[in-house]
Amino acid sequence: MSSGTHPKVVVLMGGPSAEREVSLSSGRECATALRQAGYEVIEVDAGPDLPAQLHKHAPDVVFNALHGRRGEDGCVQGLLEWLGVPYTHSGVLASALAMDKEATKAAFRAEGLPVAESRLASKAEVMAAHAMPPPYVVKPYNEGSSVGVYIVPEGANQPPTLSDDMPEIVMVEAFLPGRELTTTVMGERALTVTDIVTSGWYDYDAKYKTGGSRHVVPAEIPTEIFEACLDYALRAHRALGCRGLTRTDFRWDETKGLDGLVLLETNTQPGMTPTSLAPEQAAKVGISFPDLCRWLVEDASCDR
Repeated sequence: MSSGTHPKVVVLMGGPSAEREVSLSSGRECATALRQAGYEVIEVDAGPDLPAQLHKHAPDVVFNALHGRRGEDGCVQGLLEWLGVPYTHSGVLASALAMDKEATKAAFRAEGLPVAESRLASKAEVMAAHAMPPPYVVKPYNEGSSVGVYIVPEGANQPPTLSDDMPEIVMVEAFLPGRELTTTVMGERALTVTDIVTSGWYDYDAKYKTGGSRHVVPAEIPTEIFEACLDYALRAHRALGCRGLTRTDFRWDETKGLDGLVLLETNTQPGMTPTSLAPEQAAKVGISFPDLCRWLVEDASCDR
């Protein structure tokens, strides 16, 4: 991308997914930061008229601040590839792989990365009887991590009653005790490690709720575990074929040392408010939020 003049950037946000509000927040913050960095910025709430909006605004680059289905599963990426418009974050295949939790685990296993025991099961099967010995987690296998997570505690007598909006096929995953760690990868660089401190069972929604969790960054953990998080996150990023910015989440059972460190998933569209996990890590290594947004625009490309 030419460094002589700033391109026109369309920031895609909102959209129809269950993570719409998070996306709107990310998008507004990124648009503000990009304006501060000197870009011409147009904010677009992604809807059925998205192709017409893109044709109307004729952006040089699309900043993808969408979350959830259609925004981070390869759909909007495919549209932008078709139109030949460079866009931020990962491409079609990497986005689709990372959103499909079973496909993600297959890629991680092939790379020799540790993952939790899991299986896919029908919604009816999960509600009829325990799909695996408690404790375990039930979640959509192709939705953002903040949506539709059921934790079945040890000793639970009954299987969970799933909501009507859960998909017909879900992932049942062994619950892993321990600390929640996360590492951001920016291009080919793993930034640092955050320890997400919560009380009780960890609800993935906590990352979006005020007071739901606090972040210790850099994480106060043994050097061996810290370095392993950096290594595993970069290998996960590469195994899925990602580009731009990703964030990989871990569970670490400190009673087991390195054997207790397990990958949960890689997020190809991390939250992008200044206090979100990925920008917070960037700030800790000296990269301001406007500079992070600028880097993403400069890194934008098409796969083809």
